[in-house]
Amino acid sequence: MIDDKPLLKLIRRWLKAGILDIDGQVIHPETGTPQGGIVSPILANVYLHYVLDVWFDEIVRRHCKGKVYLCRYADDFVCAFEFESDAQRFYEVLPKRLAKFGLEVAVDKTNIIRFDRKSKARFEFLGFEIYWGKGRWGNIVLKRRTSRKKYRAALASMKAWCQKHCRLPKAVLFAKLNRKLRGYWNYYGIRGNYESMGDYFYHAKKTLLKWLNRRSQKRSYTWTGYRALLKDFPLARPRICHDF
Repeated sequence: MIDDKPLLKLIRRWLKAGILDIDGQVIHPETGTPQGGIVSPILANVYLHYVLDVWFDEIVRRHCKGKVYLCRYADDFVCAFEFESDAQRFYEVLPKRLAKFGLEVAVDKTNIIRFDRKSKARFEFLGFEIYWGKGRWGNIVLKRRTSRKKYRAALASMKAWCQKHCRLPKAVLFAKLNRKLRGYWNYYGIRGNYESMGDYFYHAKKTLLKWLNRRSQKRSYTWTGYRALLKDFPLARPRICHDF
């Protein structure tokens, strides 16, 4: 329960603010939080703490035969169960629990999978694809990489960004681009994901070259000239930011 009047007042304002749609119209949702609104993760954490977290820890865990685990970020969560029977029972009860609070499960994103070292199953969570693979010494380890859907979306976003900003002065262009790249590394820079980030960096450089050469009717840069340009205006290279 929140007993902070200024915060509650701010939340009410957020919920009534509406969303500016791509066609310029302001949409006011009748229920729930605005999709993509900055208040959505905050309210999801407040609301689901009791609806899901406390219930899972105090009720679900007590009725399971094996070990259980819940990982939640805002309204996205993954539950792990040692025994399939526990997972199946939770899967059947979860929609009923959420319905008591006016919530429902996203059917297209919810399922049960067998996920152990012998399985080839994969799943996506928070923009990452999680799977089992061979480690450096040949042993089976848990691996993570940028999900293919998010990877393709990031490349499309980079193409649109370069097309829009390619005519800026080079100093401004590269400063803005480096901020964009550092933001990408800060999120996806987890141990084991360097190869995926390297692929993204390579294609980002190719995309930038393409749009730099469209600044005028004449082709401005060959790869040799482009490498020389990158020495004067170096790009933020991929780096691991999270060692976990």
